[in-house]
Amino acid sequence: MRRRAVLRGAGAAGTGLGGFGGFVLRPEPGPALRLVRHRLAPASWPADLPLSIALIADPHCGGPQATLERLARIVATTNALRPDLVVLLGDYLADHRFTPNRPGFRAVAEVLAGLRAPLGVHAILGNHDWWEDAATQAGGAGLPEAAEDFAAAGLPVLHNAARRLLHRGRPVWLGGLGSQWAYRARRGAYRGADDLEATLAAFTDDAPAILLAHEPDIFPQVPARVAVTLSGHTHGGQVRIGGYSPVVPSRFGNRYAYGAIEEAGRHLVVSGGLGNSMLPVRLGMPPELTLVELGGPAA
Repeated sequence: MRRRAVLRGAGAAGTGLGGFGGFVLRPEPGPALRLVRHRLAPASWPADLPLSIALIADPHCGGPQATLERLARIVATTNALRPDLVVLLGDYLADHRFTPNRPGFRAVAEVLAGLRAPLGVHAILGNHDWWEDAATQAGGAGLPEAAEDFAAAGLPVLHNAARRLLHRGRPVWLGGLGSQWAYRARRGAYRGADDLEATLAAFTDDAPAILLAHEPDIFPQVPARVAVTLSGHTHGGQVRIGGYSPVVPSRFGNRYAYGAIEEAGRHLVVSGGLGNSMLPVRLGMPPELTLVELGGPAA
């Protein structure tokens, strides 16, 4: 399959069907928070149905650079953008050793519950949210405890399911896929809790559809029926130099590491995310709040 991948850095001009801009929002402890915009015109999305989606990916709350107070400021910044829809893409708690004051899932969910958008705030879980739950890792049934905490805060998790939203009087589907790295296994292998077939089957009519998938690796299997797949997980490699990351948690390496990507007319956006994994270090990849704009003329 011939593919065209468009990976953009901060401040770069858009090409093809997508437009991009990166803007520093305000000073923060550590790297400054950046607003990154991607304007897309997928063939399967109505051009006369503009929709703005704010992506909050990988907060990894915990430690001096990822406090609940910082997350609250990000919530306020997101609300000021007045998006039509807000999506939470998983990995809510820090996993590195530099986290002396790590909060719980419920505390993080209560802060995120302050987000506001006409089409609501919708969450999926990431691999770290699954790994935190000893019962599910030991083979227990059901979703990890994080899902209960989010539901209690008014943010029920989408898991291999879809919700039918009404935007400007027209239906839109929002699907949420389970984590593809949900279960840790020996020798570095992972087992997923994802069911793409069930998620797609939940789109019971031909209304335009959006898919949330924490890990971007599912993208080659996503049909053109889906206008755009929205992902996090990679942190843009967390270290990125000249558009390349030496380490990317993906079997595809840099192919789906970051940005707006188009392959055979299908669209994927991978947010650089807000927090850090393994080590509290970012280089060439500032934490970002991502805004995706669908419909209208291409930039």
